[in-house]
Amino acid sequence: MADKLADETAVVTGAASGIGRAIALRFAAAGASVVVADVREGPREGGTPTHERIEDAEFVETDVSEVDDIRAAVETATDAFGSCDVMVNNAGVFTADQPIADTDEDDYDWLMDINLKGVYFGSKFAADVMADQPDGGSIINLSSVAGLVGYPGASTYCASKGGISNLTRELALELGPDGIRVNAINPGVIETAMTTEDSDVAGAYEKQVALRRDGQPEEVADAALFLASDDASYVTGHNLVVDGGYTAQ
Repeated sequence: MADKLADETAVVTGAASGIGRAIALRFAAAGASVVVADVREGPREGGTPTHERIEDAEFVETDVSEVDDIRAAVETATDAFGSCDVMVNNAGVFTADQPIADTDEDDYDWLMDINLKGVYFGSKFAADVMADQPDGGSIINLSSVAGLVGYPGASTYCASKGGISNLTRELALELGPDGIRVNAINPGVIETAMTTEDSDVAGAYEKQVALRRDGQPEEVADAALFLASDDASYVTGHNLVVDGGYTAQ
C-alpha cells in the first residue's frame, strides 16, 4: 500500500474529521501529498489535526458551498505540490428528520449547496487541471446509499446524493477522453460524529444490514484508495456501495 499513490497529490474536502480524515490519512500512507480542505481545522472527534499527521500536507479553510473556496483548494494542490491527481469530493451534511412538508427554501439551498454544488464545482476545477496532465486523474465523489434508495424524512438529502450518483456517471462519459476517471462511493451508516452526535442514525439500521453492524471510516477509505490507484485503472462511472449489505435486500 505504501507506494500506490507515490508522487501524487490529492485534494480531500471535509478532511478534518470522519470519513474525509480517514481517506486523507490512508492516501498519505500510500505516498500521496494531501490538501486537507475543510471549514474547520481540528477534528470533531478530537485529536491532532489531519494535516499535522501527514508529512506533505497543506490545510486550506474551505466552505464547499463557496465556489471560490473550492477553486482555492485545487490551486493550493498545484501551487504547493505541482499537480492535482486525485480529487475526493467528500464534504457533506446530513439531515435525518426533514420531510418535504417541513422543508423551506433556505433548508433546501443550504444542504444542496454543500452536498451537490460542492461536488459539481470540485469536479469542475479538478478536471480543468487533470485534463492538462499526461495521466489525467481520478475524481471520487462521496454519495450514499441514500443516492440509491429512499430514506423517509430525508427528501433533500436523498435528492442531493442521487444527484451525485448520476453526476458521477455523466462526468465519467464527459471526462473519460481526457484520461479522467470519475467514480462514487455510496456508504451506508458509517460511525462518525455526523451519525452519532448530529443524528440518531448510528445503530438504527444494524438489524437491516447483512453484517449486523455500522461501518467504520477506514473501510470507506480502503474503497477510496482502490478507486484512486492504478488498481482501478479501468473503473469509471461506477457507484461503489460500501454498506455492509444494506442495499442487498
